Amino acid sequence: MNLCDIKTVKQIMSAYHLNFRKEFGQNFLTDRSVVEDISSECCATDAGTILEIGPGIGTLTYELALRHRKVIALEIDRGLIPVLEYTLGEFDNVTVINEDVMKTDLDALLALAFAEGPVSVCANLPYYITSPILMKLLESRLPFDYITVMIQKEVADRLTSPAGGKDYGAITAVLAYYGEAEKLFDVPADRFMPAPKVDSAVIRIRLYKDKPCKPKDEELLFRTIKAAFAQRRKTLANTLTAGFPELSREQINTLIADCGHEPTVRGERLDIAQFTELSNKIFELIA
Repeated sequence: MNLCDIKTVKQIMSAYHLNFRKEFGQNFLTDRSVVEDISSECCATDAGTILEIGPGIGTLTYELALRHRKVIALEIDRGLIPVLEYTLGEFDNVTVINEDVMKTDLDALLALAFAEGPVSVCANLPYYITSPILMKLLESRLPFDYITVMIQKEVADRLTSPAGGKDYGAITAVLAYYGEAEKLFDVPADRFMPAPKVDSAVIRIRLYKDKPCKPKDEELLFRTIKAAFAQRRKTLANTLTAGFPELSREQINTLIADCGHEPTVRGERLDIAQFTELSNKIFELIA
């Protein structure tokens, strides 16, 4: 079954009396080569389990099932469950669950899968909820091997930007704490049905098994990053002064200098290792 064929998609939607639901960010891929590339590049092995978020009518799920040992797909739209039973009926290695990933206990859901082998995430994420889903996956502390997602190109550029780049932001630094992100390829808007207003891109995040950065207080690290980007055009000294009222300006100037930075440095120049060093020095002052 070619679920990338526009005629087939329209026939399926019509047969099940379905419409594309904007509230769920439903845009189905119509380029088979893109689907094949995502499914083949989403992780390093085909011997594990793939958690797919938002399978839609099963376009990507179909290819994942062909290439990987097991697929667990979470679909929020109840109306698509009968469709998925039809489009994926030939597979015995796919489990479809009608749940919202933001409300799902991933630890319980994937306990057996992790016991059996590696688990990775692969998804075409709705634009409106990209960051919350990514943060839930990262903050779950589950030992995913990879997280591969198709997202809005602008967001993909931000998440994969190097420190000091024009797209580098707080979420970039936070993501770099959990793993290494790379952009695989862009996907033009005309490869979807219905076509979104912007282009997309696929990024792959390799999660660290042992994080290279070791903050003395993880929450303090995130607070430091948030403060550094709160007022992007201001110097790091100014943003930290606003973000850490319990520290004097003199203390902040000193710790910035102790980290080897110029007084005029801005937060977007620091990579995750430098943010970790900075937060560790703040910890020594306020702990």
